[in-house]
Parts: sequence; structure tokens; C-alpha cells
Amino acid sequence: MTNTATGPAVGRTESGPAGRTTGPLLAAWGAAMLPDALAGSLLPPEKALPIPAAGDGVWDRSAESGALLAVRERAEAELGTPWPQPLASQYARYFRDGNRTRYESQVFERQDRLTRTVLMALASGADEWLEEAADGIVQLCEQSSWCWPAHEDTCRPRGTVLPDVATPCLDLGAADVAAQLAWADQVLGDRLAERFPGLRERVRAEVRARVLAPFVQRRDWHWLGLDGDPSNWCPWICGNVLVAALRLTEAGQERACQVALAVAGIDRYLAALPDDGSVDEGYEYWWNGACRALEALDVLEHATAGRLDASEIQVVRETVRFPHRMHLGGPWYLNLADARARPPADQPWQVPHRWARRLGVHDARRHAESQRAAGISAAAELGRALRELVDVEWQSAGPGEPPLVAGVWLPGTQIGLARAAGGTARGLTLAIKGGHNGEHHNHNDVGSVVVAVDGVPVLVDAGRPTYTAQTFGPDRYAIWTMRSDWHNVPEIRGAPQGQGRRFRARDVEVVDEPGRFEARLDLAAAYPVPELERWWRTAALDRRDSRVTIGDSWSFTGDGDPNVLHFLLNGQVEQPSAGQAVIRPPGGARAVLLAWDPGVATAAFTVRTLADPMLSTVWGDRLTRLELRLPGTARGAFEVRMGVWE
Repeated sequence: MTNTATGPAVGRTESGPAGRTTGPLLAAWGAAMLPDALAGSLLPPEKALPIPAAGDGVWDRSAESGALLAVRERAEAELGTPWPQPLASQYARYFRDGNRTRYESQVFERQDRLTRTVLMALASGADEWLEEAADGIVQLCEQSSWCWPAHEDTCRPRGTVLPDVATPCLDLGAADVAAQLAWADQVLGDRLAERFPGLRERVRAEVRARVLAPFVQRRDWHWLGLDGDPSNWCPWICGNVLVAALRLTEAGQERACQVALAVAGIDRYLAALPDDGSVDEGYEYWWNGACRALEALDVLEHATAGRLDASEIQVVRETVRFPHRMHLGGPWYLNLADARARPPADQPWQVPHRWARRLGVHDARRHAESQRAAGISAAAELGRALRELVDVEWQSAGPGEPPLVAGVWLPGTQIGLARAAGGTARGLTLAIKGGHNGEHHNHNDVGSVVVAVDGVPVLVDAGRPTYTAQTFGPDRYAIWTMRSDWHNVPEIRGAPQGQGRRFRARDVEVVDEPGRFEARLDLAAAYPVPELERWWRTAALDRRDSRVTIGDSWSFTGDGDPNVLHFLLNGQVEQPSAGQAVIRPPGGARAVLLAWDPGVATAAFTVRTLADPMLSTVWGDRLTRLELRLPGTARGAFEVRMGVWE
């Protein structure tokens, strides 16, 4: 198979996917997703969410199954102790020194505790857990803001460091709380009304004022993607708003308008995905983008009694395949942008499993089963935990083996992955990325290559450190992990890659055959170097010999400064002789030999010590960068080779 792809991301334009004048949901459903039709098709609030209320036998079975063991242990240890308390000083700290985790950690711990308490009240029926749940709900209602400080849009313009309660900001955090309260009301509402009269009314008033009214009244939220380029925020927020509107707004035109706007946002997100369902933010962010859209479509189908069914929409069917296509082996995945190569394992695997069952995507189903945990995570979101508990097929699924595809090329984001043989992580796996430097959560990494051995990355993308104010500010590319000189790409005549959509790969060609995978792309447009005419990068996997070659060839208008190739290495690095480096990765994977011509390139190594836990929990205490300095000739070529060191 030969696949030629030109441009920054096949199928996209500046305003959205080429040739797609309407979103895929609107194209499939038409007027049925507009307010007038929804007003007549939506189930009433008490039936609109796909979860039964307390007292249903499914909750007795869940309590007996052991699925809530981790939740129970944590909840019982917390019962009677003070709740986490977000403080003004913690909120203000973001605006003073950029630290956002001190405040957010308190918020997350409070919400996680409420989820555990609701699950215990649901499973046990005991009044002590119901009272504990009411305490947590009221604390959320009395919290000054549900918005995380990094997203607050009133403080900086006014020179303040605390949120304005009269002007609520609708962000990821606010939408999360609204949905959590809606799910809690769904399962415990009647019991709460009996024991705490007035509490449900308080919840509805707070959600309306903080989330539903701003959602309808303001259409300038950046995350709506009205410019045709929505990020993962759009389905994340719109999916949670959908849940809140369905449960907490009375049936009628107002509710139908709220739902219609939420569905339109999800439609914009799906329209911006390429037809192959790939995500430029990488596998880890799939869970908070495409997966959020899938969850919302599940809820919407139930709320309309099956009238709005997305199972035949191509991009929906394709994005279900994205997680297993990015799997390197074990806990490791191909990471892009701000994603981590070893992301958290406790994801809502029942979501792709449920969609894979519906669509008959056997590889996605097997992959989900291979990742299935023994029970509900103690840190699970409430809606996701409830859906998992009532999914009988998921609960009864046996352990599976991951499919580990032999190869895939995703032209929409110009991501390719190939391994020596499908079905096994043993041997070498090669991945390459084209694309452009204006992607979501972008790193300057056009042309970057990742290589894994026995499923463990050895030639790696570092990922990201802990988020701070700098991460999404004007100094983002002063962070070392975001820069091209810490990715596996060239530094050309002293110049790193430029940032922005125009810095891109071009003339991409991919060949995927039984014995060989090869991707070839021109990186010249990714660099602000006027005299550079072409910089061809070719990454190839010889499947028969399990050998990777990374070749670079260039053409300038004349001689100039040297070029440097960078390769970021994971593991213990040794240099047995000139022109060779042996990388011994952690975790029992075999060592890899990286070789080059020492007569052409001068080699140096730089050790990067990792103190940030977002990096060290993935890679350990260090990564090593190999720098190969090449002559600045007008024309030239160079190749490095990688093979298993037996």
C-alpha cells in the first residue's frame, strides 16, 4: 500500500475539514437535533439518563460483585474526617507564581470523595452515607467558583486574584461539577428530597446560574470552536452540560435549547476530527476529547429513545479504533503533544468496549478487555463509574489480549506506527509524526520519530511537565519538553523548528508492505531557514530483520553552519565504540544498538535530570539526548540504524 499525503493535515483547512460543510451529526440527523424536534423527543428528566435510581436491583448486584471494593475501602477511611477544603490562598497562588495544582488538588479530592460517598449511599442504602453525600453536595454548592483558576476569565482583566461570583466562568471544572451533581440527583434524588427537603432545588439553582445560563447566554467561549477548530474542551464541556440539562432542567423548550446547543458543540468537534478518527493531542487526550463525545452520544441516544443514533457515522466508527492503534505494549502508548507515554491506566475502558460491541470492531473490544481493571477506581468520575456498574457485558468480560496492530497510517494527523509483526510487542516498533506546529497542546515536533523495543520506548518523546501558568502562556516554548531541540528532529543551521500552523511537513509518502514500512516527508517548511530547499526525512522498519533506519538528506542554496540531529534516549546509555550507543531500557526489555558513521558525525551526550513527577513517573530520574553534529554542506545525507542488541 502506498499513501501520499500533502499539506499539514490531510482533510483539514483553516476552518475545518475540507469538503465537510456541515457537521456529521447534522448531516445524518438534520432537524431532529434542533430544539423544536428535541422538545418533543426528549424523555422526561427522571428517565433521560441511562442509569436507574436507588432501589433498583442492579445496585444490589453491584454491591455484591466486589466492583466497589477500592471505593469502599477509601470511603470508609474518610468517613467522619474533614472534607478537603479549597482555600482562597490556593486559588490566588495561580495568579502570583503560576502554581495551579495546590488549589486543583483540593477540588479534585473533594469531588472524588463525593463520588465515592454517592456510590456507597447507592450500594448500601445507609443513611450515614446519604448524609455524607448531602454534606459533599452542599459544599460544592457553597464553593465560590467551580472554575479552575487557570481558566478564570475575570481576574486578570480586573487585577484580582479571586473569582467573581456574579460572573461565573464556564470551564472544564464547572461543567464537571454540574454533571456530577446531575448524576447524584439521578440516583439519590428521591432519597435526598425526603431527608433534606430543599437540597435538590438548591442544586438546580446553582447549576442553572453557574453553568446552564452562561452556556446559553454567552457564545464567545473559546472552547465552542465556532472558528472551526475546537479542542477537546468542546466535547468535554458540552457532554457534561448535556447531562446537566437533561436531568436538572424541566421538560420544555428551555431544556431542548440547552440540549441542542450541547449537541451542536459535539458536532463541531466531530467535524474537526479527520475521517480516520485520529486525535492530534495523542492517545491520553483521546479520553477527554473523542471519548467524551462518545459518552455524550450514548446519553443522547438514550434520552431520545434511540431516535438519534450515531453508530453509522464514519468518524465515530473510526475514532473507536484510535486507542488500540496507538498501543506500543503493556502500559506504553505512542505519545504526542502534551500526552504521556505511560498514561494513567484507570481509564473508562467500558466506553470503547461498549462502542466496539455495537460496531463489531473486534480489535477495539479485545484491547479494552486487555486493559480492564478488577473494579471501579477510587478516583473514577461519578457518571463513568455508574455507567460501568450497569454495563453487564463489560462486567462479565474476561481478560483479553491486546491486538497490537502490525501497522497503521492515519493521514488526518500524519501519524504512522508499524511493528515487526502484528499481535506481539516483541521486536522493534517504529512511529513517525508529520503534521504541523499549530496543533492542539502542540509541541514543535514535525518529523519526530519514536522507537520501542519489546513494547518499551527507547527513542522517545518526553511528554510534558506539570502544568503551570507558563504552560499555556506566551512563554510555552521556553519549556524544554515543548521545543524541537528536545524532540527527535534536526536542528538546522542553529535553528529549531518554528511554532505555528505554517511550520509543517510536506510531500508525505508512506509505504506499508508485509516486509517493510517506510514514511518519507520533507521537513523544510518546519524551519525558518530561508536557504533550506529540502530536508527529507525517511523512517523505515524492515520487518524481516526487525531493523529501523532513520535517514536524513538535505539541500541548501549553499554551504553554511552545521546541522545537529537529536535523539532522546530512555534507559541506561553506553557507548561501546565510536559510532555506537547501546540503550538498555527499564522493565526487562532487550537493549537496542543505535549506530551511525563516526567519520561524518561528531557525537555528544546530554543528560537531563527529571525532578518533575509528571516526567519522572514515566521515565525515572533521567533521559539522555544524543547529539550528532553534521557538516553544513549544501547537500548531504546521513543515516542512523537501530536494532536489537542481543
